[in-house]
Amino acid sequence: MRRRTPKISIRPKHVLTGCVTVCLLLILVSFRYGGILNPIKTAVGNFITPMQKGINTVGMFISDRLDTLANMRDLLDENEELKDKIEALTLENSILIQDRYELDGLRELFQVDKKYADYPKVAARVISKDTSNYYSIFTIDKGYDDGIRIDQNVLAGNGLVGIVTEVGKNYAKVRSIIDDSSYVSGMFLKTSDTCDVKGDLQLLDSGMIRVESIPLNADVEDGYEVVTSHISNKYLQGILIGYVSDIKVDSSNLAKVAYLRPAVDFQRLEEVLIITKLKEKLESLDEDTQTK
Repeated sequence: MRRRTPKISIRPKHVLTGCVTVCLLLILVSFRYGGILNPIKTAVGNFITPMQKGINTVGMFISDRLDTLANMRDLLDENEELKDKIEALTLENSILIQDRYELDGLRELFQVDKKYADYPKVAARVISKDTSNYYSIFTIDKGYDDGIRIDQNVLAGNGLVGIVTEVGKNYAKVRSIIDDSSYVSGMFLKTSDTCDVKGDLQLLDSGMIRVESIPLNADVEDGYEVVTSHISNKYLQGILIGYVSDIKVDSSNLAKVAYLRPAVDFQRLEEVLIITKLKEKLESLDEDTQTK
């Protein structure tokens, strides 16, 4: 049989003892023969010093790179935190802006409510509109169950928006005074001269609609207020429609025409007020009643 080679076991304490002994011997030799060893020290120093400088340079470079990476990680973490904060602040700001617009709209409705305090009203929110850029025909979130009826007048901003044309259980449709099919009997507040206010969506791009049938002898000027007249069969009297401008004699030389800037911004409608009181219609007496 092949004989096994015995393993040599060296204990750590023996290694430590040997290293300490060698170090002590080197120290003694250095003190005893210092002059003789100077050339060796110089040669070793000339060899080791450049190595130490290179090692130090490399170490400092690696240390700088590690510090840079650590700073970059810190900056990236801080950047992510700032992004989260910016998103949160942006959302909060959007909510505040929306609340401010809603508050401004409610303030306008409150002012309109005060201006026409004699009329009972119901507030409603606009929930849809037609495909044009303006709210010529739109739908509100109140209907028959809320007391809304056809031909009720609708207000917003500083005056008249239009009239209810269709009513459902919980919705209603409104045709505004700017719609091409709209016709409102108006009156100059200062002179009581009557006129006709007609919708014109194409003309509204310039911010105006038409005023026609102004009496030729009417003493009216630019800037005069036009309100709903007493002879209108659907609109209650005295509701502000807008302000007249560019008054001139029409082509027939029998009346005057003008432009009117509506009192309501028809590009932005969110809340409206519906006057629940209808204008009383004239009714003729039948023959049996007249003979009584």
